[in-house]
Amino acid sequence: MKRNVIKYVVFLVLILTILIIAKPNFSSAGKLKPPSETFNPGDWFLGSTPPNLDTNKPPIVFVQGKNGNSASWYGETEYHGVNDMYTKAYEAGYQTVFVQLYDSAGNGSVSQYANGRLLAQMLAEISNHFGGEKVNIIAHSKGGPDTQAALVHFGAHQYVGRVITLASPHHGSNLADLAYSWYAGWLGSLLGQKDEGTYSLQVGKMAEFRSVTDNHANSRKNMYFTVAGMNRGPVLSALSMGGQYLSSYGDNDGLVNVWSTKIPYASHLFTDPNYDHDNIRLGSAVFSRIEPYLRSTSIAGIPGLNLNNKENVEDDVITTALSQTVLGDVLQQNVWNEQSFHVNEAAPSDITIYTASNDVEVELISPSNKKYTPSLKVQSAKNQTSFFNGATIQTFNGNKLEIGDWRVRMKTKSPKDAFLFTAQFNEKNPITLSMAGKVKQKDAKFIIKNPMNDKKRPISTTFLVHLIDESGKEISEKSTIQEMDTENFSGSLPEVPKSGVYNVTIDVKEKSVNGTERTRTLIRSVYIEK
Repeated sequence: MKRNVIKYVVFLVLILTILIIAKPNFSSAGKLKPPSETFNPGDWFLGSTPPNLDTNKPPIVFVQGKNGNSASWYGETEYHGVNDMYTKAYEAGYQTVFVQLYDSAGNGSVSQYANGRLLAQMLAEISNHFGGEKVNIIAHSKGGPDTQAALVHFGAHQYVGRVITLASPHHGSNLADLAYSWYAGWLGSLLGQKDEGTYSLQVGKMAEFRSVTDNHANSRKNMYFTVAGMNRGPVLSALSMGGQYLSSYGDNDGLVNVWSTKIPYASHLFTDPNYDHDNIRLGSAVFSRIEPYLRSTSIAGIPGLNLNNKENVEDDVITTALSQTVLGDVLQQNVWNEQSFHVNEAAPSDITIYTASNDVEVELISPSNKKYTPSLKVQSAKNQTSFFNGATIQTFNGNKLEIGDWRVRMKTKSPKDAFLFTAQFNEKNPITLSMAGKVKQKDAKFIIKNPMNDKKRPISTTFLVHLIDESGKEISEKSTIQEMDTENFSGSLPEVPKSGVYNVTIDVKEKSVNGTERTRTLIRSVYIEK
């Protein structure tokens, strides 16, 4: 009898142990976490096997964005609580897989080629783990270009069926252009913002990436689906301030413009006005809408996909209307550093000052000498939803600024500091810049249109063009700009020493008949091929 009781107790202990081991790991917020995590670049690990595992559904591999790691899919988001994407996939009966790219080390971001090579190695191992079965991928933000680099340029297309990208900058981000602009150099260097990942997201660099990727034989060997958002994030957050800058370039999610999220041969599933760059990766937000496309790895039979399309993807001219003044420089310690800008219309305006330290006093002085203090001061965190990571951001919001010459004054306590100033105006007649993303040297041209409409023609219009290379060095030879007619000017970029991405910052200066001067700043990157 005693022996039977002992056997019964041992049996109960064994059953309880099995149940404990098999029990999914939940975070304190009640969302699921993987049973084990490692955060070394090149590591990959499985999510828990769901009790309702559907073996007909392929495994899902999650690829996170710039500066992210696997916790992007089940940990805390920046603004929207714990991400339940992993939980939703688990509940739907999918085996899940998480990968760690180079960014997971916390030492900054790397290019899509570096992450793509690493991801390709992991995808081969993951497919082998599942007996050669293909997987599907859900990628957020820069995880989209990283994934395409792996599939197209490093041969991992054979291990993958379908790819869904959430708010991926397939054509780059104008925030990356801003980070490498003439005026942001000092600030970017102090913040350590100039890393490979940021550099690779410039519009010009991504135009070059699109050219070699979209025309590659491997580009149609997988099926791509894209998703975009149009919400700039919580009001007065660092994300919303990035979105405010990007608004000059079109609808955006706070970090990526909608036009940048699409691939010529992909199926665009939806653009949702409710999603910003942070919550577009939430399972509760998008999983039910993308899940029907994850049930198979087949690339046949989906409307809109033309596997026989072998047309070259041409470089398109990008035209942008801009009403902004951008300034930037070092800040001298314990003295007032002053800059001026002109307001010529009583229109809504947004003024933002980025600084490397948080010990900076800022004041805005109107033409009638009224002083204003910032309406908001926030810190930009080091995460997937911020540019100028670590910067202190101070903003002024005005419905209608007084017409005339304004001054902004800044005083820092830090011995090493720098600022970036952006003023955006809702003007009736913005200046437009038209320039391709990738050009041959002989075609390195641009068009600037300064519409007159009801404006009086200025006494003079002058242009100051800064063309800088990836190291921040300015090309010494000057650009040539010629007047085509009353409103249009054509320019040619100077000869560059080698093929690569070059940042173009153009100050358009107008002097009016009443003696006032207006400066508007145009910023773009371009890949120039020798």
